[in-house]
Amino acid sequence: MNLPKHDLSPPIPVTRPAMPEFEAYVEMIRPLWDSRWLSNRGEHVRALEEELTGLLGTEHVSLLTNGHLALETAIDVLGLSGEVITTPFTFASTTHALVRKGLTPVFCDINPLDYTLDVSQLESLITDKTSAILPVHVYGNVCHIDEIDRIAKRHGLKVLYDAAHAFGVTHQGRSIATYGDMSMFSFHATKVFHTVEGGALAYDETSYRDAIEQAVNFGITGPESVESVGGNAKMNEFQAAMGRCNLPRFEHDVMKRRAIVERYDERLRGIPTIRLNRRGDNTVSNYAYYPVLFKGDRRRRDEMMAWLAEHGIFARKYFYPLVTDFGCYTFDARVPNAKYVSDRILTLPLYPDMTLEMVDRICDLIIEGGNRT
Repeated sequence: MNLPKHDLSPPIPVTRPAMPEFEAYVEMIRPLWDSRWLSNRGEHVRALEEELTGLLGTEHVSLLTNGHLALETAIDVLGLSGEVITTPFTFASTTHALVRKGLTPVFCDINPLDYTLDVSQLESLITDKTSAILPVHVYGNVCHIDEIDRIAKRHGLKVLYDAAHAFGVTHQGRSIATYGDMSMFSFHATKVFHTVEGGALAYDETSYRDAIEQAVNFGITGPESVESVGGNAKMNEFQAAMGRCNLPRFEHDVMKRRAIVERYDERLRGIPTIRLNRRGDNTVSNYAYYPVLFKGDRRRRDEMMAWLAEHGIFARKYFYPLVTDFGCYTFDARVPNAKYVSDRILTLPLYPDMTLEMVDRICDLIIEGGNRT
């Protein structure tokens, strides 16, 4: 049997975590064997918070064990209640955090061009039960933050950004972390910057810091003092050390990602059956993802995903299904744009270690697969 040449090439996953030099990480964690200070805001956690505060441009950064618990903590600290307007086009964590905290998510449809919350529909969803807006910067595409800010101020609402995809992104010359009341970042291994697992909250309001520290450490305020009902969401020293090793390479990794994205753009631009991601003119991207929307019905996307998988290319339907279609929920939401995009979107492999030859291999297959349908 004569297999196509692509079938003989190594598989390409949709993502692959960036890793520091092994020796550098070993040297970073070596002192822990002497100090035995492994958790409870050790040296690496404190140092990484300071380093991230400088990078993100906010007064404070609090590190947590993962992005999901960071969201839940933010909900508690901001004192949210009742209804929160958010998007159905997101990872499960965004909605789960609201529901687990006893809040009611109200779903706003998305802008079909950049996949973020459609601000033209936002104000019509506000009721006397609304306490906040929880927008998501999707694929690093920045929400329409100026209009969100105006609407929130007009109605006295908090704004909590899910910025899991947007670490290091700047908009209009400002760090994305400086918008809204608080921003949550995910440092999961698949993200542009990671601490294996991990997350952070970035904010300016100093009073939030003590509240977050209590929330992530059982409400403990001293050796014999527990002043609130908290949980356990502390980042440990091994996570923080990984972050400190990865942070110096962040800008270099983004440059490598940019080169990969530009090759994808060059090869796929102009193909009539697909639409490429629209990145904002006033935004400096982190090139976290490469989403492609396949025009037509859902079958075209699904067939292309299967075709790529046959040749060892593993793309991802991200986000599919919509949160509103999850089996654990019974939401009644009219979100046709989000449904359309979810049925047709496919994120292609993208990580710093990819070569341009790998990108060409993927693009060749997409062009060839498109000609088959």
